[in-house]
Amino acid sequence: MAEIAAMMGADHWAFAPSVIGSPDENWRGTTDTDTRIITNKNSAGLSGYGIGVVSKIPIRSWHRLELPAAPIGVLMTLPRDGKLKRIYVRDHPRSALAVELENGWLIINTHLSFVPVFNFLQLQKIKRWVKRLPVTDKTKIIIMGDLNLPISAFVRGLHWNSLVKERTFPTWSPRVQIDYFLSQKISPEDVVHVPSMLTGVSDHLPLTVELD
Repeated sequence: MAEIAAMMGADHWAFAPSVIGSPDENWRGTTDTDTRIITNKNSAGLSGYGIGVVSKIPIRSWHRLELPAAPIGVLMTLPRDGKLKRIYVRDHPRSALAVELENGWLIINTHLSFVPVFNFLQLQKIKRWVKRLPVTDKTKIIIMGDLNLPISAFVRGLHWNSLVKERTFPTWSPRVQIDYFLSQKISPEDVVHVPSMLTGVSDHLPLTVELD
């Protein structure tokens, strides 16, 4: 996060480690002794995996929501020893990171479970959490991230709009959209969607929107 912020010329960033270590290897969940929100003001040398936010706009406050791991994992097709193999992958804890910006916006970034149904329940928990956060103007709330949900109707629900419609996964042959920007009051017509470009650093295509 610090390196990305430096490249962008941004003064404000935070990282919320969901696990300590790598989810592909050995990891453990965070504990009360771990720093749950690492920022430019309390930078800590943890080797962790999680989510982050970088902002050029000054920050009023940071907030974190814990999302426990699913009790079951899933079978995934992954490259191993030069071949694609079906491997059982256990889920790991997740989190949502919210930032209250000085201009009144509330931005929430998350990366939900890959376990079906469980990721939908996590998204509902985040939507309920929004009501307790320090923003009352619903026109200035955005939920974004890799939601691992390919059915946009489930993602939107009854009270949220998906601001971008674009297949984002996998990069080499995008078949589904699992990455989203969600808003309660803004519609897709209110934003400028910048077409995705290959970055070479992810198996997801990045989503970009400009808000007036």
